[in-house]
Amino acid sequence: MRARTLAAVLLAGGLALTACGKEGTPGDTGGTAPSQAVASDVKLDGSPTFEKIKSRGRVVIGVKEDQPGLGFKDPTTNKYSGFDIEIAKLVAAKLGFAEDKIDYKAIASAGREQALINGDVDYYVGTYTINAGRKEKVGFAGPYYTAGQDLLVRKDDTAITGKDALKGKKVCSVTGSTPIKKVKEEGLTEPENITEFQNYSQCVSKLAEGSIDAVTTDDAILKGYAAQEPDKFKVVGKPFSNEPYGIGLSKEDTVLRGKLFDILEAALKDGTWQSIYDSTLGKSGSAATKPLIERY
Repeated sequence: MRARTLAAVLLAGGLALTACGKEGTPGDTGGTAPSQAVASDVKLDGSPTFEKIKSRGRVVIGVKEDQPGLGFKDPTTNKYSGFDIEIAKLVAAKLGFAEDKIDYKAIASAGREQALINGDVDYYVGTYTINAGRKEKVGFAGPYYTAGQDLLVRKDDTAITGKDALKGKKVCSVTGSTPIKKVKEEGLTEPENITEFQNYSQCVSKLAEGSIDAVTTDDAILKGYAAQEPDKFKVVGKPFSNEPYGIGLSKEDTVLRGKLFDILEAALKDGTWQSIYDSTLGKSGSAATKPLIERY
């Protein structure tokens, strides 16, 4: 996929959601993401992760880097942008760390749990769906956003209209992701027609080449790619899953998990979450549906 300018990427991010619900105000500022006040004298007694962060003097955050509008690394400036990135920065600020004290670490979907278990990252923000299987290995705070699985196809494709039209079609997604598991478990296409890669951008490249017929993942991600190259791709069908995005962290660090829940709840109540949405995904003019935090 061709590299885009930062402006084009931000536009893609703004178009990444076009059917997110009816609550909220469409983003119309076109401005930059809001800066976050950095907390001082933060104390999290009993949190091994926070103690490691303080000792290091920097926070290491796992993210995605190939998802326009969500988590994207500009190839020219090497800067990260998107809704997930702003959520990651918000959390860091509330833990007492400014943006210049953040180290982003791109982790592919298949490596997220192990990265958290190993302590390679302090927490992870990158279209990370909360589910029971993952909660056996890692902890989650959220959801901070809810998406739904959908399909990306070539613009001239009239055969694929939804998940029920995938039989005999070649489908691609990311190894270890919730969407590829759904394709397999529901038998949406034959096993020999399933292709897996480490990154969604690899799937999209194969779609452009014509070697696969559809890419499946969360609608927010797919609409970002379609917006980048609207003459080549389109999103079809209706979302056929519920994907609550959460912040991943160590399963054992319940103190930090509680703090992250507090941060997200406050952001939803005081307008910070809405401001982040408006400055990223909300640039499409579509309204946002605020998620309901589910503590445990």
